[in-house]
Amino acid sequence: MNDLHGFHPQSFTAASPQSDTVFYSRRPAGPMLDQGAQMAITALYRTLLPEGGAILDLMAGPDSHLPPDMEFDSVIGIDVNATALDGNPRLTDRVVEDLNETPDLPLADESMDAALLCDVVPYLRQPVRMFREIARVLQPGGLVIITFGTRFIPHKATALWQALDGADRPRMLEVLLARAGFGPVDNGTVTPAPEDLFWKDAVHAMTARRPDIV
Repeated sequence: MNDLHGFHPQSFTAASPQSDTVFYSRRPAGPMLDQGAQMAITALYRTLLPEGGAILDLMAGPDSHLPPDMEFDSVIGIDVNATALDGNPRLTDRVVEDLNETPDLPLADESMDAALLCDVVPYLRQPVRMFREIARVLQPGGLVIITFGTRFIPHKATALWQALDGADRPRMLEVLLARAGFGPVDNGTVTPAPEDLFWKDAVHAMTARRPDIV
């Protein structure tokens, strides 16, 4: 069975034919999530990430949303936008790469403790291959943390992401993660209080661990 068996051939195509490198060089870097949602992601990272660990941030942008009082052995950021990476103060290593064109991570097997995909999954055009690469570089038991909101960039979000409603997107991602070899997926959604002035975007989070054998 191929990676995308059962999916329409155009499921993971984007409306814009422009390369990610050119497209994202012409728009402000950073997530579509509002300030409160970004703080919620930081709180999640505080709970789940191993202090002193090796962290991989995919499509990192200028802010990895890591807790400011937590130290890590390394934080490797990969993005198409070199300027955004240079502006990210938490990164210890920066790699400029278009992961949609070449979803191959320049990292050794079992070299990372956790991988972060914040506001990334709407745009993955080779998702199973990307998740499989993440599984390869994670230690056995290593964690992948996926977070996203309801807003996205229509020109670059994949056709299937835009066609699905909020409840079906996590189900689709569970299928893709399983095909890449990840274990059971935990899901959760955090919704802001109506009176909150800085937080309007609900945040959906998904976590899964790499089994001992993938």
